Amino acid sequence: MFYLRNLWFILLGLLLICISNAKAEEQQNLLDSPSNSTQPNKTIKRPGLVKIATIGSLPTTVDAKATPDEIVRHVINHWKDRFAQVLPDRPDLIVVPENCDVIPGLGGERLFEYCEFCGNRVLDYFKEVAKENHCYVTYPAVRMQEDGTWRNSILLLDRTGEVAGIYRKNYPTISEIEQGILPGSETPIIECDFGRVALVICFDLNFDVLRFKYAKTKPDLIVFCSMYHGGLMQSYWAYSCRSHFVGAIEHMCDSEIYNPLGELVATTTNYFDFVVATVNLDCELAHLDYNQGRLKLLKEKYGPAVTIADPGQLGSVLITSSHESIGVQEMIDEFNIERLDDYLNRAREERVHPGLNKRRSAGSD
Repeated sequence: MFYLRNLWFILLGLLLICISNAKAEEQQNLLDSPSNSTQPNKTIKRPGLVKIATIGSLPTTVDAKATPDEIVRHVINHWKDRFAQVLPDRPDLIVVPENCDVIPGLGGERLFEYCEFCGNRVLDYFKEVAKENHCYVTYPAVRMQEDGTWRNSILLLDRTGEVAGIYRKNYPTISEIEQGILPGSETPIIECDFGRVALVICFDLNFDVLRFKYAKTKPDLIVFCSMYHGGLMQSYWAYSCRSHFVGAIEHMCDSEIYNPLGELVATTTNYFDFVVATVNLDCELAHLDYNQGRLKLLKEKYGPAVTIADPGQLGSVLITSSHESIGVQEMIDEFNIERLDDYLNRAREERVHPGLNKRRSAGSD
């Protein structure tokens, strides 16, 4: 009986050791898994600082008798010179204008013949730039699709030189359609390591249907590659989509960066066709109604780690977190600050059902 009892204790001890080892192995597997690895995580948890370079320049014309091969080499040399202007700043993203791989004057059949000859030669050079400099790069170009049709597109290249996403111009101009360029229909949101990105091309900026789609998905950054500036539409898109906005426009117009308030952050000038600026995508818009007391408490707690920017006249402010570990969404939730769109939706409900919403209590103004 004594021996049986000892044997039972021994077996129990061995079982406990096995359980302990299994738990330790499970913990180690968790540490080694992609979510806990030191390798880049593809899941975007929180947008943050991004250094953006926008270049407002297109290749100049060449001799009318130039061969397609000569044009391609001219285009690549042009972009070598232009990229050299911004690469010393080590940008996270480089944006260039629409039709970046063609020269002025190419149109009709000659355009398509050139694009077919060009193939991926300029694209491959852009991929090299992205990979060697560990940055995202836009490649806007007219490209033949697998089905033989032509689309005006933007390929967004990631830091390894691979294609992170493709946008095909939803609203080509009448002349583009007459030439045989078909419209796209998708509006992808591309997940980058600094935030969520939407792409827009030129004439697209005139169409509210497209803007409404992006206003619904609220990308962190809208990238606009164009031959046309758009005037006030750039700042309006930024505000209505609650997004930062960067435009790269051919050299006759300024290429600019806007924040979600529609305020100009950086621009090219008559002297320089490029500009590099760092923006913080970890931000959110809130209306001042019912929020002023809460905003005061937010600032009192986080001090310089939070910025509350008021452009004046608008009634909305931009809240931006520069805290090392606490994002703007956590800050807003902590103080029960009502986001701009939530407030506007509540106002719509009140219009239809008066008295449905109770006035916000503590901290409201």
